Amino acid sequence: MKKNLYAFWAVAYVLIFLAIQLIVQTMVMVIQTIKEGGLVEQLSAVGNIITMVTFSLITIILFTLLKWAPVSRHYLMSRPWVVLFWSFVASMGAIIPSMWLQEMMPEWPEAVQQYIDQAEAMATQLMSTTGGYAVVGLLAPVAEELVFRGAALRSLLLWKPERPWLMIFFSAVLFALAHFNPAQLLHPLLIGLLLGWMYYRTGSILPGIIYHWANNTVAYLLFHAYPSNDIKLADIFSSQTHVLLAVFFSLFILLPAIFQLNYWMKRPDGDAQSPSMG
Repeated sequence: MKKNLYAFWAVAYVLIFLAIQLIVQTMVMVIQTIKEGGLVEQLSAVGNIITMVTFSLITIILFTLLKWAPVSRHYLMSRPWVVLFWSFVASMGAIIPSMWLQEMMPEWPEAVQQYIDQAEAMATQLMSTTGGYAVVGLLAPVAEELVFRGAALRSLLLWKPERPWLMIFFSAVLFALAHFNPAQLLHPLLIGLLLGWMYYRTGSILPGIIYHWANNTVAYLLFHAYPSNDIKLADIFSSQTHVLLAVFFSLFILLPAIFQLNYWMKRPDGDAQSPSMG
């Protein structure tokens, strides 16, 4: 493949990922319309679950079978248990600071806010439906890591291997934009930078899957503990002072975890961008 085409394919992988979601969602909506005997404007709770499960499974199967995100057991066979442990710890330490930064974002214009409310309503529906965790906590981390790190970032690193951090940033931007929620751009952008760095250092999406799983699992648990789109950290910790203390102490979890990851993560032998799932 010509080197310049790697950048094209990095974007193409993300567009294919989004196209699969749109096609599956449209098909499920058509089936729902036929079943209900009239035009429907949005998916039912069951339809939403069916859409996300089907879309995630198709993505995983397609990207692995076509080797857009090559899978091997090479990294897993190296027994990277320490890296996986600190990936989990880093995720725990990043949750509160990330939520706090998100709350510091300015208010959006009314037209944008309406779109945000619709996106959050769909997320709420998914979280509150039986089987929602299978999508949020299990399938989504695998599918998204395959696409955004195993395929897109891998291609970007092959395109410009001498500029890894710039490529990691590009992949993080793609990751953030693909979430289609302006109110949550900062959170996936920061996570995308960290996950991209972890992938670059290990050549594997497995540490990212662990981080992603832990992050999504906590989000799922928080939703069921505080089932409201309007919940703020101050509502959880009772005051802004306690919120700031929570952010401060979270950094004592996040920063040592990043330090440990930097120490324990080893660049893969040979080609530094040679990826693997395991």
